[in-house]
Formats: sequence, structure tokens, C-alpha cells
Amino acid sequence: MESLEQLLAQNSVFASLNAAERDAVMSQAVQKSLGKGDTIAYYGDVWPYLFAVEQGAIYGLKESREGRSLIIIKLGPSELFWGLAFFEEGAPMPVMLQAQQASRVWMWRRDWLLPILWGNGRFSWELSRFMVARMQRASDMVEELAFQPVRGRLARLLLGHFGDEALDDFVARDMTLDEMAAHVGTKREMVCRLLYQFADEGAIEISRTEFMISNRDKLEGYSQQAKS
Repeated sequence: MESLEQLLAQNSVFASLNAAERDAVMSQAVQKSLGKGDTIAYYGDVWPYLFAVEQGAIYGLKESREGRSLIIIKLGPSELFWGLAFFEEGAPMPVMLQAQQASRVWMWRRDWLLPILWGNGRFSWELSRFMVARMQRASDMVEELAFQPVRGRLARLLLGHFGDEALDDFVARDMTLDEMAAHVGTKREMVCRLLYQFADEGAIEISRTEFMISNRDKLEGYSQQAKS
């Protein structure tokens, strides 16, 4: 339980609890270990849980009718997520939750945490603040999808994911075309075409297994382009 105790202490929402409440929360937690690609909940499920990530990464994904995926959110260690049914009884999941790598999470059912939410104003307030921050992240994503072309979104992804590590030095390509496409909301064919455009223009160098940023200024210029 030491790892769970540390996780709760590091999270602003659970850190607001007193010692007795934290002990009660720890006694009700259920640990779940996941392999890469394992699913926690599917789109449309009525899933009345809140969970905290202990290690790994969990993606929230939406899929179009054509099978195209979009990563709505990426959750890392100490981050929280909840099904809509945690707050609205019977509400379906708006996304699918899937492990992007080997991960471990701690989960709580709605009926386990409701007494604490009702009885501890600071806990409810901190959770509300957390939800506002999450809504701001969602707003930023909508703005990016609406006003930035795919070319700019892909450039920003490359800069954020590979960063200084790939500047003038080859690193392993640890994202597939499908994964890149899911991050920026397009098809793998578009990602492939844009990567070769970036390479032809001297911004990157790329092979089947390696990647390098050869002109960071040029790539940053792409990332700041807006839709006309």
C-alpha cells in the first residue's frame, strides 16, 4: 500500500483529505495492471469509476465511423480520470480508455467515494478545480483542431514528443504512423506524406526506424501556422 499512499499524497485532490479519510480511500481502492493495448472501458459503457494512474500512460480515444482514431487525452502518473457515470448515473463513456504502455491504475467506484465528496468540502472543491483544468485542456485541443492545419499539428507533435533528444541526432522512432495520426486527428497516409514533405524541405531526416530534427526553426515555423 506504500505506493498508493505516495500516489494519494502527490495528487492535489486526494492530498486534501485528512488521515482517516485517506485511510478509508486506500482501503476501498482496487488495483488494476494493464499491458499495452489493454482496455479499461469502451466507448458507450456505463462506467461509474474514478481512477488514478500509478505508472504508465492511459489514452482516451475517440473513433470515427471510418475507423479513424483521435487521442483526446493522455494520462500519466498521478493523474485522475472518471467515467461520466461517476457524476451522472447511467451516463455512457464518451471515449475508450486504453493503456498506451504497461500501466497500473487504482480505481474507486462512485458509491465508495460519494460519502467523502458529500462530507468534505475541500475534497469536492479540489476535484472541481481539477475538472476545470481538464476542460481547459479540452478547449485547447478543440481550438487546435479547428484553427491549425494538420501540418502544424504534426510539427508540434514531433517537437513535443522528440524534443531536444532528436535535435541533430538520430533517435529510435517509437511512434507508428497510426499513433501519430491518432494524436493529430488525421489518417496515417496524410502523416506519411507530411513526414516526407518535412524531410524534403530539410526540417527532419527520417528512416523506417530512426528520426532526427535537422532544422528546429523550420519545424517550429510549421507548428505555428494557422488555417487560412
